[in-house]
Amino acid sequence: MSERRESFLQGTLIRGIGSFYTAKTEDGRCYTLRCKKKFRRMGISPLTGDDVLFTPGEAEEHGWIEEILPRKTVCLRPPAANVTRLVIVLAPVPEADLLLADRMISRATAQGMDVLLAVNKTDLDPSFSGRIAEEYRAAGIPVFPVSAREKTGLEPLKAAMRGALCCLTGQSGAGKSTLLNALLDLNLETGDISRKIARGKNTTRRTELIERDGLKVMDTAGFSLLEPEKQMEPEKLRERYPEFRAYEGKCRFRECLHDREPGCAVQEASDRGMIHPDRLERYRLLLAEIREEWRDRYD
Repeated sequence: MSERRESFLQGTLIRGIGSFYTAKTEDGRCYTLRCKKKFRRMGISPLTGDDVLFTPGEAEEHGWIEEILPRKTVCLRPPAANVTRLVIVLAPVPEADLLLADRMISRATAQGMDVLLAVNKTDLDPSFSGRIAEEYRAAGIPVFPVSAREKTGLEPLKAAMRGALCCLTGQSGAGKSTLLNALLDLNLETGDISRKIARGKNTTRRTELIERDGLKVMDTAGFSLLEPEKQMEPEKLRERYPEFRAYEGKCRFRECLHDREPGCAVQEASDRGMIHPDRLERYRLLLAEIREEWRDRYD
């Protein structure tokens, strides 16, 4: 088996359409592959960003994915593997869903990903990025005000994205594809905001890894919902909030979950303006969801 394994090529999956995948090798060659049935039996699906070993096809025949190498990180929504820097795109229109953003930040933090917030459409509301920066300052999450339409603020964001496999994500309509076009000088399909429901039209329908100008970025489909995590102990959530760390061990109760318990040091820090109260309130909403999932885990 080891001799056969040495005959495989190695590449990174840059897209998947239906049951076909495109792998790109280090020398820039691309191969069309299919996934062997053994992965289905194992309950594993290839993801964009996966490093794989494969057998190339001959002539016009497709090749086969032989092995999916261990993943550093996994995003289930959007589906992607080995992301090291998550770029969450927010905008004043449609109204930013910061609870959705906090869900994504929580999951990224648990896997050791860096998180950046790109606040798009500053041409519509120049003050919005400042409000976002204030909410996330205590968490140490960098905020980059940009306007994809006017192509302003792009260079600082590009500098922060270099040297990592980035995933551009966020709710539908925030302008991810427009921003990616501006960052990489591309011409991806973009959509408008539906005037009736003030919600974005989802123009990206698959995850694709794009490399250009020293950047490696995944363009992903927008979404509006992210389901609560299953089988997560409620006590684990507080560990995903960097702004809480300075106050751990300082609450009256050792097992304090920072959910309005008496003598909570995190609540006191929020009262003093050290932690943004809206960020703390959204933490409590997520905590309530996780507690319910944990109670119902055997149902």
